[in-house]
Amino acid sequence: MARSLPHGRSRRGAVRGRLTPASAEAFIRANTALAAPPHVPEIRLHLADEAHTLWTRTEEELQAIGLPPPFWAFAWAGGQGLARYVLDHPETVRGLSVLDFATGSGLVAIAACMAGAGHVRAADTDPFSPAACRLNMAANGVVFSLTGEDLIGRDPDAAVLLAGDVFYDRTLAGMLTPWFAGLAAAGTQVLVGDPGRAYLPKERMEPLAVYSVPVTRALEDAEVKRTTVWRFS
Repeated sequence: MARSLPHGRSRRGAVRGRLTPASAEAFIRANTALAAPPHVPEIRLHLADEAHTLWTRTEEELQAIGLPPPFWAFAWAGGQGLARYVLDHPETVRGLSVLDFATGSGLVAIAACMAGAGHVRAADTDPFSPAACRLNMAANGVVFSLTGEDLIGRDPDAAVLLAGDVFYDRTLAGMLTPWFAGLAAAGTQVLVGDPGRAYLPKERMEPLAVYSVPVTRALEDAEVKRTTVWRFS
């Protein structure tokens, strides 16, 4: 997922006190609305937009109220492209065990469930991601398991690993590239959705599909991002 966020001054609706599943869910309900990402209209997610104060907070303001950057509240281009590919090519996951790495909202995990995956697990270390995923599971009538563990470098215990928009940071990319390459060499199918992030290791991958994904200029540098689905080879 991309890691640039819109800017603004609002401080309303701050997260206060100890985070619980109930308080996380209440916060998400108050700051998002159900909407269909433009490139995967079959799926509905709890997303923030210009009507919500969450949209207009700076990263500094989010830190001040104890909220990590809310990547789970937006349908990033890489995730939309990867979800589209999975829905259009269900044989990629049908009947298989799947890990959606850095799931955020659960978008790609939901697509894998809809495509007939045998078992889907979604991983994200963001404390709000599980609540967002549970709400989005209910909105789409699917179920997958969740983990907040940092899985980088570990055996994902899955036949397919899906990762949407994860090569935005040099340090993170330096950890993911050898992990993904090692998994691919051991037989795991590793698919990545990416709209041209700076640290994407193209030399280690082969392109499978290209999409033009509508996004918002408040999050990206264009209204449409050319997004490629890659397979580690």
